[in-house]
Amino acid sequence: MNRLDSPVSRWTFAIVAHLLLVLAWYLFVELGRVPKFVMPSPQATLAALTNADYAWWTNTAVTATEIFGGYFLALVVGVLLALVFTWSRTLEALFLPLLVTLNMIPKVALGPLIIVWFKYGIVPNTLMAFSIAVFPILLTTARGLREIEPELLDLVRSLRGSRWQVFVKIQLPGALPYIFSGMKVASILAVAGAVVGEFLGSDKGLGYLMLQVQVTLDTPAMFMAVILITLIGMALYGLVLGLERLLVVRDARVS
Repeated sequence: MNRLDSPVSRWTFAIVAHLLLVLAWYLFVELGRVPKFVMPSPQATLAALTNADYAWWTNTAVTATEIFGGYFLALVVGVLLALVFTWSRTLEALFLPLLVTLNMIPKVALGPLIIVWFKYGIVPNTLMAFSIAVFPILLTTARGLREIEPELLDLVRSLRGSRWQVFVKIQLPGALPYIFSGMKVASILAVAGAVVGEFLGSDKGLGYLMLQVQVTLDTPAMFMAVILITLIGMALYGLVLGLERLLVVRDARVS
């Protein structure tokens, strides 16, 4: 096996790449004498965390709740709809084109309507994250459930296996790579959806905080908010990668 294929090597290279990015950021600001309000240094950005007026912990927790809540709702709904469409061609022909049409609606345009319907708070931003993340999961799961060898399906059916047994024993294991592919894309979109929701209308969260500090040109706080949002997204993406490594059996590769 190639050394670069080992998890330790990949983590090492990833950490080194991030450290180099921080070093390049520091050198660019310090050597270029960039004004703080344009781009703060890493030290100034970290120092913004000491400002208790920004309620970092509360705002981070709100944004994380919206991202994870919208994402897991999208996962459940997306997989269930894909399963229903796989079982019924009629329902797929009837509703899938409608869902495609709804997905074409710009989510930014839906934001004000969601706020009107559900007011400010975690719920509308969670729904915004859900509306953006659900479609990739639905499409990839539906494709994965269909791309199963017909011989396997015929074998289980010949043994009088129920529809649920066919799903659990054959379709779901075979579709897992497709499902996780959609889940990884959706994890990125869920972050964007929650933050967009906070930009459009919210009274808490890191996106809301960014709008507040923009007025005072507190760029270090804005950078810190972006970093925290990124860390939340990385945590979600890492969770998906961990589950994929645990559940998806990969073919052994010989270098």
